[in-house]
Amino acid sequence: MNPIAEQESSSAVCRAACTARRPLRRGRYRALRGDLRAILGEGAASSIMVGVGESYLPAFALAMGMGQVAAGLITTIPLLAGALLQLISPVGVRFFGSHRRWVVLCAVLQAFSFVPLCLAALLGSMPTLAVFVVAAVYWGSGLGTSPAWSTWIDTLVPPRIRAHYFSRRTRVCQIATLLGFVAGGVSLQIGDWADRRLMAFALVFLLASICRAVSAALLASQSEPRPQANGHRQVSMAEFFTRLRRAGDGRLLFYFLSVQTAAQIAGPYFTPYMLGPMQLSYATYVSLIAISFAAKAFSLPAFGRFAHRFGTRKLLWLGGLGIVPISGLWVISNSFPFLILVQVLAGVTWAAYELAMLLLFFETIRPEERTSILTTFNFANSLATAAGSLLGGGLLVWLGKSQQAYLLLFALSSAARALTLFGLARVPSPAEEAAPRTTRYFEARPAANLDPATLPGIGPNPWLAKGHVGTALDDAPAKRAA
Repeated sequence: MNPIAEQESSSAVCRAACTARRPLRRGRYRALRGDLRAILGEGAASSIMVGVGESYLPAFALAMGMGQVAAGLITTIPLLAGALLQLISPVGVRFFGSHRRWVVLCAVLQAFSFVPLCLAALLGSMPTLAVFVVAAVYWGSGLGTSPAWSTWIDTLVPPRIRAHYFSRRTRVCQIATLLGFVAGGVSLQIGDWADRRLMAFALVFLLASICRAVSAALLASQSEPRPQANGHRQVSMAEFFTRLRRAGDGRLLFYFLSVQTAAQIAGPYFTPYMLGPMQLSYATYVSLIAISFAAKAFSLPAFGRFAHRFGTRKLLWLGGLGIVPISGLWVISNSFPFLILVQVLAGVTWAAYELAMLLLFFETIRPEERTSILTTFNFANSLATAAGSLLGGGLLVWLGKSQQAYLLLFALSSAARALTLFGLARVPSPAEEAAPRTTRYFEARPAANLDPATLPGIGPNPWLAKGHVGTALDDAPAKRAA
């Protein structure tokens, strides 16, 4: 990416922010400019970590001789354990009295989680249980950053530029993840040729650790206008699951969870299908993944403009409808030109869905409840991931792991995604969200504490005048291909 163009784009974003109702003073303009650059750089650094480190955890398990079953479970069992660990995020934010301090602490812990893996690669052995524990710490610290980061970043990025800014940031993150993924693959291939595969894993995990450390430093460099949201409120798990059925924001989160379950029926088994029954070469496999990432990166700016002009919910409908047939298209043909077209469509449609998901977190969830709600959502999302992957794995074993079994699995995933549209139809429209909320699900607050800018439907709509959330939305590169 051209650094000069990037700097000009950043300046344009800052100038747009200065056209809001309350013009920024010169000092605040400089601070905002620095924060936006740091947020962008932090996203790139953490995304490289995902591409070069997280993506190759199953391959590391195989290289350490843990077997196919352990390699498959390392992306499921530790994820669930990490989701349980990150439930302490609201407590951690209150203890440190700051979202930034908690996020930086989690990022540092995640950076150090690669150190035992580096040592194990150098020593040539590591107990399976120890690998699972390290992976659980990695997932727990990564998921722990997401809810607090979402609440904190809401105070840094002005509402009127969020759609444009986060579409650009997500594009940078996608490119960085792809670069990390390719760099990791090339390093491991060279290590394999030189008969130094474990040494290559040590170098790959060291690079991932360094990138996350850089990410933590950039997080620490950003300002924090409000260390904690005004009137912070803890939403219990029981209330969270009650909202999934009745409240407007809960119905939206329920739709996200249902999509995750449907996608994971096929997602974890896309790579085994390409490298197994299809017998694709490594170069062809990487090319298909790269095409999907490139399509996602290049389409994000257009979707940012779409959200800015037409609203985030219309963008969500566009993405939600688009992702339905993607996995089912693999049933039609295995020809490489056709798969290129499928990967382009996959990248474009998932880009629309994920950008809308990120922006709606800011638009629909109150700042004082966001950390608590997203923490529980991460846990529920991990359960949905495990449920979908276990369902798909069980069907695959039952059907015999043949090529026809994989294709049936992909078709079933598309059918399940189509059913999620009924849940999307239940998500309230902006007009319905603007209606007064009852105190049955929301605590009443004194009128003096009400901030019109934080309430949906009150005052100017910033979306008409919204990725792993960095870490929470980042999956292994192959998972979004189907």
